[in-house]
Parts: sequence; structure tokens; C-alpha cells
Amino acid sequence: MAPNDNHFPSSKPPSTAPPPPPPIPNGSSTTTNSKPNPLPPRQPIRQQLYSDPRNQQQRRWQRPSNRRICCCCCFWSILILLITLLVASLLAIGLYVVYQPRPPSFTVASLRIHRFNLTASPDSSAAHLSSLFNLTLITKNPNSQFVFDYEPLVLSVVTDPDAIFLGNGTVPAFSSGERNLTSFRGVVLTSTEARELDFGDGLGLKSDLKRRSGLDLKIVMDTKVEIRMGKLKSKRVGIRVSCGEIRGSLPKGKAVSMASTDKSKCKVDLRIKIWNWTF
Repeated sequence: MAPNDNHFPSSKPPSTAPPPPPPIPNGSSTTTNSKPNPLPPRQPIRQQLYSDPRNQQQRRWQRPSNRRICCCCCFWSILILLITLLVASLLAIGLYVVYQPRPPSFTVASLRIHRFNLTASPDSSAAHLSSLFNLTLITKNPNSQFVFDYEPLVLSVVTDPDAIFLGNGTVPAFSSGERNLTSFRGVVLTSTEARELDFGDGLGLKSDLKRRSGLDLKIVMDTKVEIRMGKLKSKRVGIRVSCGEIRGSLPKGKAVSMASTDKSKCKVDLRIKIWNWTF
């Protein structure tokens, strides 16, 4: 070696040879593949997002189901209905406090019995009744803001408490203004023809006439009324007026008998009809 030859280490790292493959036992043959195993194909980003279970769960949370939509609709419907009922109740209470509406009143001023003939067949198997009553009726509207418009009144006179029908009549339609008093005189309630009574009604009426000096009567009126306040109108509502505690004696001959109506009281009830039931 010459004295000017300088030896410098190489800048390249020493190459390392791969380790030799393990020895193959005698009598066995293997096939080696010098190429490495290929990587699995890379999926697109969108497919990776859908295939990720976390993304699927998040997507399921974000999309509302039909059941959830139905529950929300039911909730809001019930809430709106409750609010509407609350507002209507508050308005009704406010109107009641401001105007203080009161129902109409009815009074039977007088009741005359012109005819009352009860005849029985020879074998007492049937009875016939012919009657004629004359009624004076007074109705009052105690309100200062409401007007009552009545349909024709259908009146009936019955016994009390057996409710045996004795006669009927009508009062034409009328209007009762604010704080108005309306009277009807000479209202006729009659059973013009000799009406045949049921066997039980005939026996009950005969026993009442024998046991008492007179009859306990009741006047029943059915009609519909509409309430007006200015331009506002309500729907027609059915009412029933029952006037009891009327005591009548039978007329003798052609004389007219006057019934006692001093203790008579009339009760007004609403008649609400739902389908085939009337309350």
C-alpha cells in the first residue's frame, strides 16, 4: 500500500443480505412465491362510510322514523285541542260573568175544566175519555241582553204522578224580547173524540176519581228555542217545561170547574238529543 493512499469509510450503509431461507427437510417439496401477497382492494370513501357501523348508527339517529312522526302529530293535535277547549271555556265563563244569562220562566195562571167524561163499556173491558181544558200561560224573559225565539209549543195535560194522557194543544211560535212578559189566554187542550184508554189507565183513572174529590194534574210543554244576542244566534235547543201541583175537580153538568194553580211550579229542562237518545 502506498503511503499517500488514505482509506475513508464509505458513505453508503453496508448492505445486509436477507437471511437464507430455512432448510428444507429431505423428502419434502414446497413451492415458494417470490411476490408478496397483494393488499385487499381499497374501497371507495362513500362505501367505507356506509359500511362503518358507527356511521350507520349515526345515520339511523338522524332519520326520523314513522312512529316518531306519528307520535309528534298526535301530541300536537291533542295540545291544540286542549288549548281550543281552554279558550272556549274562558270565553264562556267571561260571557256568563258579564251578561249573567238566566233561563226563561213559565207560569200556569189558570186552568179551567170544561168537560171531563169518562165512560166504560158494559163489561168494563175498555174505557173512553172525552175532555176539554182551557189554559192561561205566562212566560217571562228575565235577561236584558238576550232574546228567545220559540218554535210552536206542544202542550199536554196528564195526571200526576201516573202520567195518564188527558188532552193536548199547541201554542204558535213566538219571540220573547229582553225583559219581556208574554201571556197566552184561551189555550185549548182537548181530546175531542172519545179516546179509548188502555185497560190499566182506565182502571187507574177510575180509582183516582173514586178515592179523591179531584185529580192531580200536570202540564207538560215541549219546544225548541233559539237565543239571540245582537247578530249572534245560537243553535236551536230543545226544552221541556213541566208544571205540576195543579189540583182540579170534575165539572158538574154544564158548569165549568176551576183548577187550583196557586201552588203550581214550572221546571225548565234542556232536551239534548244524541242519536236516538234524548236527555
